[in-house]
Amino acid sequence: MISLFSGASGVGTFPRGVHPPEAKEYSRAASIAVLSTPDQVQIALLQHTGAPAVPTVQPRTDVVMGDMLADGKGFISAAVHASISGKTAALGVTTLPNGRHVQTIPIKAATEQPYTDAALLAEILGGDWECDSAAFEPQAIRDACKAAGIVGQGGAAFPAHVKFSPPEGKPIDTVLVNGCECEPYLTADERLMIEAPAPILVGARLIARAVGASRVIVGIEDNKPEALERMRAAAADTDVEVMALRTKYPMGGEKQLIRAMVQRTVPTGGLPLAVGVVVTNVGTSAAVARAVLRGKPLTHRVITVTGAGIREPKNVLAPIGVSFAALIDFCGGFTEDAARVIAGGPMMGFALGSLEVPVTKGTSGITILTQTEVERAAETACIRCGRCVDVCPLGLVPTRIALAARHRNWEQAERHHIMACMECGCCAYTCPASIPLVQLIRSGKVQLIKRKS
Repeated sequence: MISLFSGASGVGTFPRGVHPPEAKEYSRAASIAVLSTPDQVQIALLQHTGAPAVPTVQPRTDVVMGDMLADGKGFISAAVHASISGKTAALGVTTLPNGRHVQTIPIKAATEQPYTDAALLAEILGGDWECDSAAFEPQAIRDACKAAGIVGQGGAAFPAHVKFSPPEGKPIDTVLVNGCECEPYLTADERLMIEAPAPILVGARLIARAVGASRVIVGIEDNKPEALERMRAAAADTDVEVMALRTKYPMGGEKQLIRAMVQRTVPTGGLPLAVGVVVTNVGTSAAVARAVLRGKPLTHRVITVTGAGIREPKNVLAPIGVSFAALIDFCGGFTEDAARVIAGGPMMGFALGSLEVPVTKGTSGITILTQTEVERAAETACIRCGRCVDVCPLGLVPTRIALAARHRNWEQAERHHIMACMECGCCAYTCPASIPLVQLIRSGKVQLIKRKS
């Protein structure tokens, strides 16, 4: 069993993993800036795990920021809301960074907006967040999350109201708040913890109330000293613990976080609730506080726009549905040697073919790399060195899974737990043969699901 602490510092860790260059210096010091109201947004009807939301408005309808546009009718689904005021248009179609084609509700911006600039930042993250979480019934908290269309902002975008409804016989005793942001380059969560710790902590306590947990712990990697200081100061008079974790990728993965913080091991293919834990992202937690205390839906999120290929790296409070192009323009545009735009970070993100892709609730960042950074060695044959096995945080055998997927050997791919892979990219990062292991596994999952459907 791994030790939770290292010496007297209280720093947790997990087996294996890698240490890629952090590259957070581009945007770490950039305070959250507010994007100017765009001319148009495209609100995707499927920007979460589960079924698409069902439209509740007609084309050419006047809407105000926060109005529901489509309701999450399925058991696992999430409502979407207008992120700006304006007039809706006919349903459109867009391709998300993961290649999925989804319907959208476009909104053309009105001349007058209810909040802009500093007023918008104050509306989303500012003000008084004092509350007694015990005064709220668990079901009322879940209902507020559902009405607000809240999904996890750490990656999977799983509907919060479902996640916060543990099944009978699966008691939850601990809520872990993920402030690791282990993906290289990205600093949106770090800035959120520095600038708005109060709603994060209030949201975490409300989540604990919803799931019946008695303990709340915020985990932050030790490469974020200012965030640790601000969160500890804000939590000083509460029952929320703040723990420093050893910096290592992918510390932000749910299973790795649980292992590092509470010494519990989630079984292969299992979920955190199997070991009595719910994990939530800091952005999700803040959104829960706003939904429960103020009745406001998820319409904006903080996004990092960063890398050597962007002129003015920033952390931006942006409306859901704004195009990547608008965010890039807001940050000064590309440098002359910009070569690749990635939705997310370089380890788990998706390279973009179009900048008209809209921001979704799960968009954490945009990373722009230069030509020098994207050059890579040509792929060669696997030499059976075992480096991918040595670093896989889940203890899988990535090369066998990837090559099975490449050769459509689905029996072998399943035998080696292809669906359990979290696609963190540790294997591809260390592969001396430059085999695109993550891409092969990712495409293999898609094909396997199609075969079974």
